[in-house]
Amino acid sequence: MTATTTPYSELKAPTTARRLLTAPTTGPLAALLLACAFFSFSTDQFLTGGNFSLIVQQVMVVGTLAIGQTLIILTAGIDLSCGAVMAFGSIVIAKMAAEGSLPPLLAVALGLVVCGGFGLLNGLLVQKIPLPPFIVTLGMLNVAFALTHIYSEEQTVTNLPGPLTALGETFPLGHTDITYGSLVTIALFLLLAYTLSSTGWGRHVYALGNSAEAARLNGIRTSRLTIGIYTVAGLLYGIAALLLISRTGVGDPQAGQTDNLDSITAVVLGGTSLFGGRGSVLGTFIGVLIVGVFRNGLQLMGVASIYQTLITGVLVILAVTVDQLSRKKA
Repeated sequence: MTATTTPYSELKAPTTARRLLTAPTTGPLAALLLACAFFSFSTDQFLTGGNFSLIVQQVMVVGTLAIGQTLIILTAGIDLSCGAVMAFGSIVIAKMAAEGSLPPLLAVALGLVVCGGFGLLNGLLVQKIPLPPFIVTLGMLNVAFALTHIYSEEQTVTNLPGPLTALGETFPLGHTDITYGSLVTIALFLLLAYTLSSTGWGRHVYALGNSAEAARLNGIRTSRLTIGIYTVAGLLYGIAALLLISRTGVGDPQAGQTDNLDSITAVVLGGTSLFGGRGSVLGTFIGVLIVGVFRNGLQLMGVASIYQTLITGVLVILAVTVDQLSRKKA
């Protein structure tokens, strides 16, 4: 008895509808639309231009952190230090500009170097020693947190020069106001989405996440690539530090304490696998909006913050469960 096979000419290409239904971002997008519909019926304040503007402002900092977090998670790593590194970068920028009399542009450049340095050190420890990313970034979280409080002397830095808060200014768009910082975040998402989907560097990132050994045997310089990814992520945390300053108007040593978890939550909700090699920056963008919409909607409904945290935790467990089940099915 011989097995029958379908001739190649009779094979049907996936339809557009099938491709859309099976796309990795379809699930997160559906969840976002359902959440928007639910909160629109639950509270009259949700579907307004002013509230939409508030959501966009609230997610631009975590969104920028989540871009760097996506790069690292795609390599099967994780970064617990991003919020603390961002906080230290914001204090460096604020103090250098307000008290060190450095020109704002130079202060921002110094903050980027500091945050990029943390990323470089993370990458070296992960790749050269090598140490697990979880342990390295957990230790670096404490280092950055301590340096932030030592350098700031537990004091909020105020009286910042105008250029440092320029990205927090808004311009009208229809019935809402959009910050210039939000445009920076969206531009970064688009840039990284193009880089990951259309460049050799992006393909190497996915190959590294699927199998580091296979990537090395195929000629990819995995050591240099890993260190570069962590360094790029650190620079993105520096940009997030500038966005944080522009939004709050101060250098706050208490900032960023939960942003590391929020960034991981956004990445996971956006469909990027914690096991590496699968996901997209576009999915992370949707995940960031899901986090922002849920937080905003629950606040408008008067839900206590502890229950917001509870619901967010349940969402993350559900997202990871779906990812694990889809991997087994594949």
